[in-house]
Amino acid sequence: MIALDPWAWAALAVAAAVIGLSKTALPGGSILAIALFAAVLPARTSTAATLLLLMVGDLFALFAYRRHAHWPTLLRLAPAVIAGLLVGFAFLALAGDGVVRRAIGVILLLMIAVTLWRRWRRWRQSRADTVSPPSSGILLAGAYGTLGGFTTMVANAGGPVMSMYFLATRTPVQVFLGTSAWFFAIINVIKVPFLAGLGLFEPPVLLMDAVLAPLVVVGALLGLRVARRMNQRVFDRIVIALTIVGAVYLLI
Repeated sequence: MIALDPWAWAALAVAAAVIGLSKTALPGGSILAIALFAAVLPARTSTAATLLLLMVGDLFALFAYRRHAHWPTLLRLAPAVIAGLLVGFAFLALAGDGVVRRAIGVILLLMIAVTLWRRWRRWRQSRADTVSPPSSGILLAGAYGTLGGFTTMVANAGGPVMSMYFLATRTPVQVFLGTSAWFFAIINVIKVPFLAGLGLFEPPVLLMDAVLAPLVVVGALLGLRVARRMNQRVFDRIVIALTIVGAVYLLI
């Protein structure tokens, strides 16, 4: 078992519960858990430890929202995501922890800026009595997919990036959650051999995750109750706010 102070275990316990909650109610919220893990553990170790707990949460997300996925969106994203994963793997193998953290923080803030700009532009168009259709083109999918694949590989931080994509395309809550569930369930399984090849799944990490996994389950069950009462506007604002907090933390 990794030797940690009591406060560190408390932080990891909170992070594990947040992972479960993010999987069933607040996509993008997992960035807070990632930040807590990165604050307690070395960056590479935190990436491996977080991945296994995210996979536990994936099971609950699939159980709850598996029928709401929009498969054309997943297929549209696939080529760019694969490219991002490969670039992220090379970056993770070569870059230091500090460089990785700051790179992800910058990317997330850029994605937030783009999303808010797009929302402002749609608001101006609506005031002018013109309506623009939801964006779902190949260029948008390529940009977000590549960044999503890159950030999920280097720090399991693809959630906020893909949340920004789904918000940009005006995806309804249930479809948002269902498509996200399948997206990350598939991607997280693909990532396992890459991180294993870097030797990141050491026995102490596996034992620590075994202790924390029940808290992921608790968070996921709580999230299922929260999601049923979630308003679309409140949902969007929470996702954006959590992404900003996590991105700023990564830059500090």
